[in-house]
Amino acid sequence: MKKTILIIILLVVAVAGFFGLRFYNTYYGNNIEKEGYVLIPHGASFKQVLDSIGPYIQNKESFERVAKDKDLEQHLKPGRYHIQNGTGNTNIVNMIKAGNQTENTFRIGDFGDMYQMIGKVTKKTELDSLRFVKDFNTIATEKGYTSAEDLKKYFFIDSYNFFWTVSPKDFFKRFEDQYNGFWTSERKNKEQQSGLTRDQIYALASIVYKESGGKKDEMETIAGLYLNRYRKGMKLQSDPTVIYAINKQTNFKEPIKRVLYKHLSTPSPYNTYANPGIPPGPICIVDKNSVDAVLNAENNNYIYMCADPARFGYHKFTASAEEHAINAKAYQNWLNSKNIK
Repeated sequence: MKKTILIIILLVVAVAGFFGLRFYNTYYGNNIEKEGYVLIPHGASFKQVLDSIGPYIQNKESFERVAKDKDLEQHLKPGRYHIQNGTGNTNIVNMIKAGNQTENTFRIGDFGDMYQMIGKVTKKTELDSLRFVKDFNTIATEKGYTSAEDLKKYFFIDSYNFFWTVSPKDFFKRFEDQYNGFWTSERKNKEQQSGLTRDQIYALASIVYKESGGKKDEMETIAGLYLNRYRKGMKLQSDPTVIYAINKQTNFKEPIKRVLYKHLSTPSPYNTYANPGIPPGPICIVDKNSVDAVLNAENNNYIYMCADPARFGYHKFTASAEEHAINAKAYQNWLNSKNIK
């Protein structure tokens, strides 16, 4: 009798263990075939979610069972979800139900126009570039501007994190908040002392950024030089503005490695060889250092600058036209020696 009871108990334990292990494996055991990211767009169906997750899991049927049991179909949250090795069905379902998506990293570079930037950014968002442009144009109009291109000054070069599902308005709001935070009372005071408008500051900052190649240690010197030219009524004659004018005409499809004499007459309000004064807007998205360089421009007497072939990426500065001619000739000879055309 005792032996029979013991056998029954062992059978019950074995059966309970079998079903308990099966339950654990179904709900909590690792079900990952490979790691990756699953994209769930707004309005996705339950079947679409299953199809998207399918390549990353070992047992699609067990995942579907848990998903239905936990009512995932009624609580789908769109997003970009990281499927990590060692994760069970329950954790995956809970992650999607809670909307715990993983952010994407965007690098905002020195894009020549907003449409370049939008094209790059939207490769990592749910919405396409046409939707972003449309919403940015609306934002620009609400602010009294003409188009999305007029929003360029709100952006700074840097890396940022955003969700794949970010809307154009929320995306812009992030940068508008940063822009407003950047313009502290101290910077606004320097802005007033400069005698420049905000748009002129950003236009000069973009020239400073391009001329310096983003190197902070020459920015204030370059800013001082261009302010000297501007205040003397001289044309700024900045090569990057000529390159920008050509790029705008070719939709940024014609790379310019060397500015030639024939380029200097390119018709454009941004061409500072053809037009006096500061361009009507920035020729690229800038970084914070270049704006600060304009606000804290070096007090120098420089009028001319020329790339220094002995220090790649840096320049020779002078107030003498004769000395500049010598520097320019040395640089032209260097370009020719490298067959840069």
